[in-house]
Amino acid sequence: MAKPKNIALVAHDNCKKDLVEWVQWNWEILKDHKIVCTGTTGRLVGEALASRMDEDKLEDINITKLKSGPFGGDQQMGAMIAEGKIDILIFFWDPMEPHPHEVDVKALERISVLYNIPVACNRSTADFIISSKLFKTDYEIIATDYSWYTNRKITL
Repeated sequence: MAKPKNIALVAHDNCKKDLVEWVQWNWEILKDHKIVCTGTTGRLVGEALASRMDEDKLEDINITKLKSGPFGGDQQMGAMIAEGKIDILIFFWDPMEPHPHEVDVKALERISVLYNIPVACNRSTADFIISSKLFKTDYEIIATDYSWYTNRKITL
């Protein structure tokens, strides 16, 4: 994980306001990194930052917007994690509402754990991650060796 991090931002509808506020509060830290968002979250983050920034600073905004989560954005994000293109996942999820794409959310959480990337599910954990001294340095993620699984013998 290189010093400029690739940070994924995702939020369920009831948590989007919190995530947008968190990004606005921490923009001075985040602006030196690459941000990848699922669709609606990315649009809201981009709009909120644009409304609060001077015109000459808008070029500092580096946000890649994927599809909306229920339309495949969660799966796109998961693929990026598997390809080593995401270093940190900040996913403000709503524990009180059922979600029609819950299986996609669980898959995203699973792939994040499988590839051992830091994950924040709420504002406090996100604050701890970006305030860590490790956030400001190169950091080597120690990946689990799953060769026992990929090389297992399958009897047909």
